[in-house]
Amino acid sequence: MERLTLACGGVALNSLDDLNPDCLGHAGLVYEYTLGEEKFTFIENCNNPRSVTLLIKGPNKHTLTQIKDAIRDGLRAVTNAIDDGCVVPGAGAVEVAMAEALIKYKPSVKGRAQLGVQAFADALLIIPKVLAQNSGFDLQETLVKVKAEHSESGQLVGVDLNTGEPMVAAEVGVWDNYCVKKQLLHSCTVIATNILLVDEIMRAGMSSLKG
Repeated sequence: MERLTLACGGVALNSLDDLNPDCLGHAGLVYEYTLGEEKFTFIENCNNPRSVTLLIKGPNKHTLTQIKDAIRDGLRAVTNAIDDGCVVPGAGAVEVAMAEALIKYKPSVKGRAQLGVQAFADALLIIPKVLAQNSGFDLQETLVKVKAEHSESGQLVGVDLNTGEPMVAAEVGVWDNYCVKKQLLHSCTVIATNILLVDEIMRAGMSSLKG
């Protein structure tokens, strides 16, 4: 009932004595439809609905699960973009730009810390490499092209998964969530730091409590 009032815009009442025109909602079409062995009531053509239901159909459970996951990921991406109020270029463009910035920053670092800067830059380039490899393109050749295009144009250049060529992600409309990128950088840094702080690894033995 709560979702029904959100969809139609009405107000739930406990008594008919409280009923007035202001409490009424609107639905252009209400009908019952049988799907499989179950009957469902469809309410359509509502004015500015605040709650909706997505009907997913597929030939088998595996396909339905994939479609459901894709829809959920899409809705989460939209929610994150609305909450952040911004997005960042995708297709590995941000990672390439950050890696190039770290390479330029490396000479200003003294001692062994340069190795850490280089390792961080190399780790960032894993994302465009994987994108190219998963799309069937040579990852080294693709990465060289993308880095060269980024250096020449000064723009955020990513990998075109259809052609393997460099592209300006913002112009094509390929975006990533800002909060996802921020969390990715934070998590990978914290995890790597924690691993480096480990002095010794102890292998767990067999439990002596087995009867």
